[in-house]
Amino acid sequence: MTVSKTRFAPSPTGLIHIGNARTALFSALAGQSFLLRIEDTDAERSRREFVDELLGDLRWLGLAWQEGPDNSEPDSAWYQSQRNAIYQQYYDQLVTHGNAYPCFCSATELEVSRKVQLSAGKPPRYSGRCANLSGDETRQRVDEGRQPTLRFRVPKGEFVTFEDGVRGAQKFLSDDIGDFIIRRADGSAAFFFCNAIDDALMGVTDVVRGEDHLANTPRQIMLLQALGLPVPRYAHTALILGDDGAPLSKRNGSRSINQLREEGYFPVALLNMMARLGHHYECEELMPLGELKSRFSMQHLGRSPARFDPTHLNHWQSLAIRSVTDAALQHWLRPETTAIVPEAQRSIFLDVVRSNCLFPDEADQWARILFTDEPLPVEEASSLAADQAGESFFLAAIDAANAAGADFDGFLSTLKAATGAKGKGLFMPLRAAFTGRHDGPELGLLYRVIESQRLHRRLAEFTYASN
Repeated sequence: MTVSKTRFAPSPTGLIHIGNARTALFSALAGQSFLLRIEDTDAERSRREFVDELLGDLRWLGLAWQEGPDNSEPDSAWYQSQRNAIYQQYYDQLVTHGNAYPCFCSATELEVSRKVQLSAGKPPRYSGRCANLSGDETRQRVDEGRQPTLRFRVPKGEFVTFEDGVRGAQKFLSDDIGDFIIRRADGSAAFFFCNAIDDALMGVTDVVRGEDHLANTPRQIMLLQALGLPVPRYAHTALILGDDGAPLSKRNGSRSINQLREEGYFPVALLNMMARLGHHYECEELMPLGELKSRFSMQHLGRSPARFDPTHLNHWQSLAIRSVTDAALQHWLRPETTAIVPEAQRSIFLDVVRSNCLFPDEADQWARILFTDEPLPVEEASSLAADQAGESFFLAAIDAANAAGADFDGFLSTLKAATGAKGKGLFMPLRAAFTGRHDGPELGLLYRVIESQRLHRRLAEFTYASN
């Protein structure tokens, strides 16, 4: 039985974002074997540092590849920039069999032709101007120093059909495509060509990629058929939109995986969010990567655009924080945060973090509120609640705390009896004094965690402020 093999083939021209990472995830989920290939034929924009970041991001997400590079050192096995000799064999084969020809048209000539076709209401495609040059005409242009591109000769009057794994039956007329460039004038391989050749040579059986590549697929099928190479199955996933309905970009919420990692997101939160961007799972619980894979189905990929919602990501982050081990959560905290928290209070502080924090910054804020004498940044709602409670309320709270000691229930009962306060009139002023916030951990937990002298000082400060 043939093992299904998928691949992720990024260009290292920048940091990978949610869209790229989702493609990598779907590819890893869809195949029994997962391959990573670096498509670095764009010499001007490709950078080794981006390869390093890419490998680090994929490893951090847990997307292990069974075949692919171990580091950013280019080699001919996985880096397209090192595979020109391989590509040249197939260029020669295409030329020999009349399936490719040199094109000497300049960029200006091509642009003029494109505008003429558009003005005539026709779709722009190559006119075939160089398709039938004689050997003498070709040599003359070369002798003049003109550097040709190499174009694939598209068969006339044929239909290219395939079954897309997401979008179903697809049919393209070859006459609508036009002869396309497979080698640039500088000798580098064009995407259409090397991407298809490497998929075939590397045994990729299933290509999962965005729908923006759908129009590339008939070109690549014709190339592979002309060369007698195996054609993989294709599945084109719906694009991701931002919360404004436009394609996801930096402007409407997209961030790099590196940035999300720096902000403190857990890998499992990102995986669960991305796995549901355009794919349906019956299970709405947080799932590890292995379970996401076992429950993944190409039939559950939707054709409509998926919408990225930051609150959706934060939902999974919240579930991740509640599910990770204490050791993992402790490691997630900043070193300076850990240094603030007394050793005896670390376990209970982790409980505070699990129920109240999404990011390390928030955990650090709570550590400073609970365990330091730094001034509290009192929120407006809390300040208003404290003002409404008045001086007598906080004086009674100090007396109740002195009488009850560590007994929160006793403290609350005494304070209620002394002031007649209840509901928000009781809890909001206390929250204001304890933390300066209008939300957060349960009051009883705050009462037990905050050191008693510090708690009394805060009550006293609000008593003076109410005068």
